[in-house]
Amino acid sequence: MVYTGRMRYFSCLAALFALMATVALAQPADPVARARAILDEIDDLWRGESSRALVAMTVTTAHYTRRLLMEGWSRGKDNSLVVIREPLKERGVATLKTGDSVYSYLPKTDRAIRLTAGMMMGSWMGSHFTNDDLVKESRLSGDYDPIISFEGERAGRRIIEFTLTPRPEAPVVWGKIVIEAYADTKLPIVSVYYDEDGKVARTMTFSKIHKIGGRLMPGLMRVVPADKPEESTELEYREIEFDLPLGEEFFSLSNLKRG
Repeated sequence: MVYTGRMRYFSCLAALFALMATVALAQPADPVARARAILDEIDDLWRGESSRALVAMTVTTAHYTRRLLMEGWSRGKDNSLVVIREPLKERGVATLKTGDSVYSYLPKTDRAIRLTAGMMMGSWMGSHFTNDDLVKESRLSGDYDPIISFEGERAGRRIIEFTLTPRPEAPVVWGKIVIEAYADTKLPIVSVYYDEDGKVARTMTFSKIHKIGGRLMPGLMRVVPADKPEESTELEYREIEFDLPLGEEFFSLSNLKRG
């Protein structure tokens, strides 16, 4: 009887330890590491190992509406090239990122200008997107310390929300970024950018989720500045393909000028 009792005791202990192990395995990983991993997924949605995209941009201001068609290529995290195809008067205007350097090329002057760190947050082609937005020079998970600030149901959908604060050494201008994504697909819904005084500076929304280039992703990005809510810039992805054989020489100054 004693032996049987001990066996039951050890069996219960074994079951308890197994349950504890199962619970431990079910717990999420380190929350900061998890937040960084999801942000990397979001960052890489439109990029991949390499990519080519055809994108229509519509800029709406109080005085005019402007439309551009541009073609862009990327290779990893360090190489991007964007060239305007339409309208005719701006055809060939291009922006290149290679390594840590970003260049802007104007066909009329046949000059490539290297952009400084301060110029990266400047408007690209009069839009509400910045040079940094265009070539993704910065990486959210590298420049910001993220936390998961909310996870659950909101407005009838399950979402996960991240609050990002800049690292002291990061060359960024945003005082904070709040990103909301779908909990299941991790696709972004909205990103709200705050200035250094904690005021909303702009809001970027993501919509028209569909399969393009073999991936489920938002096909439309829209940014609205907080100080001019009647204005906006939209990027609509018409084509996108991934994993192209693009060599490093493709992202060169000579290729930038060739357009």
